[in-house]
Amino acid sequence: MSNDQPDGWGMKAADGMGSAEGKQAPGSGRPTSRDVARLAGVSHTAVSFVFNGRAEGNLSPATQERIRQAAVQLGYRPDPVARSLRRSRTAVIGLVTDEIASSPFAGRLLRGAMDTAWADGHLILTVDSGGDPAKEDAAVAELLDRRVDGIIYAAMSLRRVRVPEGLHRTHSVLANCLPEDDSLPAVIPAERAGGRTAARLLLERGHRRVALVGGHGDIASAERLRGFRDALRAEGITVPRDWVVRTGGEISGGHEGAVRLFDGTPADRRPTGVFAYNDRVAAGVLHAATRLGISVPGDLSVVGYDDQEHMAAYLTPPLTTVALPHREMGEAATRLLLDAIATGRTPPATVRRLGCPVISRASVGPAPIR
Repeated sequence: MSNDQPDGWGMKAADGMGSAEGKQAPGSGRPTSRDVARLAGVSHTAVSFVFNGRAEGNLSPATQERIRQAAVQLGYRPDPVARSLRRSRTAVIGLVTDEIASSPFAGRLLRGAMDTAWADGHLILTVDSGGDPAKEDAAVAELLDRRVDGIIYAAMSLRRVRVPEGLHRTHSVLANCLPEDDSLPAVIPAERAGGRTAARLLLERGHRRVALVGGHGDIASAERLRGFRDALRAEGITVPRDWVVRTGGEISGGHEGAVRLFDGTPADRRPTGVFAYNDRVAAGVLHAATRLGISVPGDLSVVGYDDQEHMAAYLTPPLTTVALPHREMGEAATRLLLDAIATGRTPPATVRRLGCPVISRASVGPAPIR
């Protein structure tokens, strides 16, 4: 039951905890929790409860909302130093990456992590190692010295990673990678399901002669191919061995793979649909198709993977693609870490796989009738 006037014990505890942020420094002009209390017409203890996460059961929802509105009106934010002293926390999360921070490809993961942390009153301190294991170890050590509340380790591409030294000394979560020793929780894309999705995009438009272009010997390539074959096998379709063309992950690889599949091959014997390992490979396929006089999507449909910013939507034609959930990975990993920090309990070392949604554009059409 809500009670807008907390009991005497609660008042003493909250007043004691809130004193550091309840006094306004002379001439600072910074609104204090006591200013919020006066504007909202409540006790200082009530304000402390709202901003210390203790309002439920002590204050009615209407009173909580009145306090928050008063805080917004005054531009009040709780003093982070006082809060960290009370909680024995710094309200800072470390984020160590191999090369994400210096790359344009996975910025959405960082934004998702930062926005989720900010909404919970935390800042994120990011260190990019450039893929150097020694720098990763040094970064973790430095973050631990700065007493961060927890650490996220994020990789540019899905792979198994060596867990940096010291990561087990605090709450830690991996994003877009898996620990070599399976010792930490991880949040990754559901790559096999993404491959099935790509195949179904082509199957649903009547394509039965389909190929896969690009990729490496990595986890993502293997999982996407497995999912692709899963969906085709369910329809009684087998991909010919020479229609799986592993040519890497760049535009040049897509161009090379498409030329190998289409150049000099009669129209009735070549694929009508291509699943590209990523959007850069898909761009190479589209370029080769143009040079070979193959119309997309009239003669050939192309599905990419990633939904790469500033690229997929601007190809000719705009690319239908399976999106990597970069932002969602950043959000989910941060939320998992924040929950561990709040409860003090280490989450189990399980793998959470996030769905890869379809971004439909213009590069997929019905299978040509021949």
